[in-house]
Amino acid sequence: MAEERLIRFVAGPDGVVVPDLARKLPGRGMWVAADRASVETAARKGLFSRSAKAKLSAPADLADQVDQLLRRRVLDALGLAKRAGDLISGFEKVAAALESGKVAWLVEASDGAPDGRRKIMAVARRSPGTPRLLAVYAAEELGLALGGENVIHTAFLAGRGADRWTFDVLRLSGFRPLLPESWREEPWRAEQDPVPRA
Repeated sequence: MAEERLIRFVAGPDGVVVPDLARKLPGRGMWVAADRASVETAARKGLFSRSAKAKLSAPADLADQVDQLLRRRVLDALGLAKRAGDLISGFEKVAAALESGKVAWLVEASDGAPDGRRKIMAVARRSPGTPRLLAVYAAEELGLALGGENVIHTAFLAGRGADRWTFDVLRLSGFRPLLPESWREEPWRAEQDPVPRA
């Protein structure tokens, strides 16, 4: 299985299983598919103990822990990308980047107005590239991470930074949808819409 589809876990000093998303904690790694069902099964069936050949305890909410850690990691990385100049925010700037075909990811506030979303998705459909779409965070969360107010439309420009970020977004997609449920019925979600979910 590809590395971006795996989560590394290690045994903590107290014998409790700990997620190691950055893959830097000491100890023998135990690898599980990066999806909620696999982590829940590994915890419930004692597969971590079997892998480590030692008695380990896995918290009942281990999959929720991984979900929240990944969610935080992906958001924090957006802040780093902004400081590196890989992120653009604001409707006009994002629309221009989409039209140039330089956008790897379109990051939309999950609570943004449907009208603005329809407009930016119309631009995305005409984009020479095919940006992916993420809408996990509310405008306030994006604003805090990016140092702005009312952040609704953000573009992650294509490049190595976006490639590294995609690695964590793909893992996050195993634990939660990348788009709110309410978006599935919106008109721009037509079959011909070229903006795929990861």
